[in-house]
Amino acid sequence: MRIRTTTVGAWPKPAEVPIPDWFQQERTTDANPTEALDASQEHFDDDVSELLDRITQEVVKEQVNAGIDIPTDGEIRRENYIHSHCRHIEGINFDRLTKKSMRSGAWEVSVPTITQPIRAGKSFLVREWQVAQAVTSNPVKITLPGPMTIMDSVANEFYGSEGKLAHTLADTLNVEIIRLAEAGCRWIQVDDPVFARYPEAALSFGIENLERCFHGVSREVTRCTHICCGYPDKVDSTDYVKAPPSAYSLLAPALDEAAIDAVSIEDAHRPNDLSLLELFENTIVILGVLGIARTRIESIEEIEFRLREAMEHIDKDRIIAAPDCGLGMLTQETVLAKLGHLRQAVERIG
Repeated sequence: MRIRTTTVGAWPKPAEVPIPDWFQQERTTDANPTEALDASQEHFDDDVSELLDRITQEVVKEQVNAGIDIPTDGEIRRENYIHSHCRHIEGINFDRLTKKSMRSGAWEVSVPTITQPIRAGKSFLVREWQVAQAVTSNPVKITLPGPMTIMDSVANEFYGSEGKLAHTLADTLNVEIIRLAEAGCRWIQVDDPVFARYPEAALSFGIENLERCFHGVSREVTRCTHICCGYPDKVDSTDYVKAPPSAYSLLAPALDEAAIDAVSIEDAHRPNDLSLLELFENTIVILGVLGIARTRIESIEEIEFRLREAMEHIDKDRIIAAPDCGLGMLTQETVLAKLGHLRQAVERIG
């Protein structure tokens, strides 16, 4: 069996999608901070909803045709993977914006504010998964933001402790994850990249609450988490402040012992010492071998070489090849070229 392939989350949005995309916006919003967040979809008319369904299905088929075994819905209906979900959590106020430094000071932006007890709203991801899954027999993966990443992306004016807030967010996310699992979704990924920014907090309470997100989920579901080291604010930027490279080795032993089946990490933008993979004795590693913020297209040979190097440290059947993170910063042409080379690389390995 060849190495499987997946994408992590976002796909380039076609121009006709009427939802702002954070990949195409400045992340520092001073003049009118609501513009970056104004993407509520509750009142989309039928024509727009049908358009988004059609594009989502086209994106899934593009991934499958490019050789992706476990595609995502492309997050076409989301302005970003965090705040779009927060709109479906009661208690997070998008009319009350608070300026906040995010990702260890990587940028400053105005964010929605928690002003009252939070709880899950009406189901929404089940329908998004059903639309995406309808056009392929490959399992479609659905992604959600994790508790710590939501905490770092909103302002908190209600909960007195980080631990209580994280615990409550995990319970809230669990409601939607259970809905997905009961509907038949078999690949569910909780994205908590700020684990790499704050590994001590991740070890203290983050991983525990990541597990709590999946509490009660059937063992038929592959429980994934994605932990990257940070997006740059523009394509081909080289001076972005990323999370420290030591974060993965600090987190790996605890993640390997957690009730998580697969851990997604980046390796293309900033290669790891691949002995890191030996710390994952049981867990599947979704290894990023494609840069998601650079236009250079990795050659088939370099992708193949890196995957063969990885196989010296972890069993082949516990590697899934992927981009480092979501692909929303790149053009569709660049993305398809990169995925085409990924497909050929895994076929060469056999």
